[in-house]
Amino acid sequence: MQINGSIALVTGANRGIGRRFVEQLLAEGAQKVYAGTRRPDLLDVSDSRVVPLHLDLLDETSISQAAVTASDVTVLVNNAGITTGANLLTSPVQDIRTDLETHLFGTLSVIRAFAPVMVANAEGAIVNVLSVLSWVATAAGSGSYSVAKAAEWNMTNGVRVELAGKGILVQGVHLGAADTDMMAGNDGPKIDPVEVARASLAGIEAGAIEVLVDDPARFVKAALGGDPTQLYG
Repeated sequence: MQINGSIALVTGANRGIGRRFVEQLLAEGAQKVYAGTRRPDLLDVSDSRVVPLHLDLLDETSISQAAVTASDVTVLVNNAGITTGANLLTSPVQDIRTDLETHLFGTLSVIRAFAPVMVANAEGAIVNVLSVLSWVATAAGSGSYSVAKAAEWNMTNGVRVELAGKGILVQGVHLGAADTDMMAGNDGPKIDPVEVARASLAGIEAGAIEVLVDDPARFVKAALGGDPTQLYG
C-alpha cells in the first residue's frame, strides 16, 4: 500500500506523535488527513487537506459519528492515549480502569467502527501506536500504563488474525520514549516523534506488521525470549 494518495485518520492528532503523523502523511502525499481529537477547534488547519474531526476514545457516540464522516479512510492511525501514572498496588482502581478503557477498549472501538469500511474497500492499514511497555514493566508509576499497553498489543494481534485475508494490514508500533508532552517528566533518552511516523509509514509501504522504532524497543523485544532477569534482575 502507498501513502501517496491515501486518505488517513489520526487519533490524538493535536500534539506529539499524532501531530507528527499528520505532518508526515501530508509530506508523503496523502490526499486527505482527518485529524481526530477531543478539541478539533485547537487544530492547525493551514493545509486544506487536513480535516478536523471530533473523536474521543471514551465517547462511543463521537466514534460512531467519526466513522460516518470519515467513511473514505484507507489508513487508520490509533495514536490517542493517556497515562494516569497509576501504580497497580496503591493507586485507585478507577485510574487503572481509565488506562484500560482508553488504550484497550477505546482503541478497539475505533477499529470496530472503521474496519467494515476498510474491508468493503478491500484495502487499508490499521496502525496501533504501542510502547516498549507493552512487553516490560519498568519504574513505579508506569504499571497501569504498561498493563493497558500490553492489552492493546495483544488486541492488535487478535484484530490482525480476524482481518486476515481481507486486504487490511494491521501494524503495531513500539518505541521507548519520544519527546512529547506525555513524557515531559521523563529524564531518559527520547527520540523525535517524527521518527515514529516515518518508521510506521515506511512499514506500511513495506507491509510490515510490526515496527520497532528505537533501540529500547529492539532490546526489549530481543530479550523476551531469554532469561527475564535481563529485564528484572
